[in-house]
Amino acid sequence: MSAEEDIARSTSISTQLPYQRNTSPERKRIRVSYSDRYIPNRESVNLQAGFSLKTESPGAVERTTNRLTENELDIQRIEEANQTFSEVLRSELFGDEVPSSEPRGTPSSSNSDMISAGSVTPPRSHTSAPSTPSRNLFTFMSPSARKTPARQIGGATLDVENEVFSLSPVRFRSQKLLLSPRKQLRSISKVPFRVLDAPELADDFYLNLVDWSSTNILGVGLARAVYLWNAFTGNVNKLCQLGDHDLVTSVAWLQEGKYIAVGSHRGIVQIWDAEAQRKLRTMDGHTSRAGSLAWHGHILSSGSRDKTILLRDVRAPGSYFRRLTGHKQEICGLKWSHEDDKLASGGNDNKLFVWNSSSESPLLKFTEHVAAVKAIAWSPHQRGILASGGGTADQRIKFWNTMTGRQINEIDTGSQICNLVWSKNSNEVVSAHGYSQNQIAIWKYPSMRQVTALTGHTCRVLYLAISPDGQTIVSGAGDETLRFWNVFGKGRPEYREVTLLDVVPQLR
Repeated sequence: MSAEEDIARSTSISTQLPYQRNTSPERKRIRVSYSDRYIPNRESVNLQAGFSLKTESPGAVERTTNRLTENELDIQRIEEANQTFSEVLRSELFGDEVPSSEPRGTPSSSNSDMISAGSVTPPRSHTSAPSTPSRNLFTFMSPSARKTPARQIGGATLDVENEVFSLSPVRFRSQKLLLSPRKQLRSISKVPFRVLDAPELADDFYLNLVDWSSTNILGVGLARAVYLWNAFTGNVNKLCQLGDHDLVTSVAWLQEGKYIAVGSHRGIVQIWDAEAQRKLRTMDGHTSRAGSLAWHGHILSSGSRDKTILLRDVRAPGSYFRRLTGHKQEICGLKWSHEDDKLASGGNDNKLFVWNSSSESPLLKFTEHVAAVKAIAWSPHQRGILASGGGTADQRIKFWNTMTGRQINEIDTGSQICNLVWSKNSNEVVSAHGYSQNQIAIWKYPSMRQVTALTGHTCRVLYLAISPDGQTIVSGAGDETLRFWNVFGKGRPEYREVTLLDVVPQLR
């Protein structure tokens, strides 16, 4: 075949085939026509299973957050309304047949009936624990009380709780839920009922200048002097004044409330009789300021910037009988436990130690904090539970079981923790904060849900103390004010009436 014939043949073939473009193949589109009506098939819907899958109520988002907004009472009311709505919805959907929350794999009632009929006992799981019966087996009640209320009308007995005779759009059980008494919500005033001016109150994280005695007298260290404020009368007395080149760095009352210890910038510790207003003795031993003091009976412990803790027996003639060393930087906080002779110490080296008065080495060492540990509080409700708070780089409250030596809980507060106080009347913790919130927070233990936050200070809230009756807390800050908050009591303590519009009394 010649070349001309090949060209002619290829031309004839190309004219017979259609033009093909170099494109990807197209997917055939299937058009589906939708109706404008949707008719559900409820026969295949298991309402009980769907209700059991509903694990969170509409207010669950607010409950998961530890820090509440400014309207805590509104949030609590919303949560209570959501819970009531859920109960009413459950009652309306199922009536008396409340859906059970049985885990998957649990035999149903029909299966259990078959098992009992065949006298076959199902194998009990090794991990399941015996459960309490859902109803009380020992209920003693007359047969007439068990019957549904009835009424005789025209010789016929009518069931007054029957849905046929009800004029309400909801069931009788739902009516009882809606008419049941509601829990009284707790209201905490966010306005201090008293404000005292405290000029020259030091804005120093490492000092402890406020303490409340068991006789209801507040001791405050201002510059070189110590002032006593009587909570019953409102009178202010000047207890003592240090030398020209010295400053008050710490104050601490004895448990009985008659004697007060005063630490100084020079490292000297003095003991004063508050009633007689005279100095009893002076004890040395530190080479730098004594920023923390704590009493345990007749034992007075003092922590200093010289990294040591001195245990002093005020009955003995010597200045101290034991020196505790272990911290690498200044001692920020000291607290004795309520039950035994355990002493907790926090330092600027981010360490928390637990000591025994009969040993020179710490019993426990906790190194989990990443900032200075000044805030320390022992639980008055549970033995061996210790709370500690870290500084700006840490911002966490940690809880320790000193019986086992382990951490049991912690929470991120989002702010520097300057002080901690455990409530005497309820299992709640009060924390004072510095950078950047400058507030007082109240936490419910052990859930650590924030109950409320008290604001008003314009500087770091460094000092915190609680009244002897456990109803009132006082906070001190670098803004040179002392604010009294009625937090745990039902009514105001027996103080004379003072409002914020009155002239603010001074402690000088």
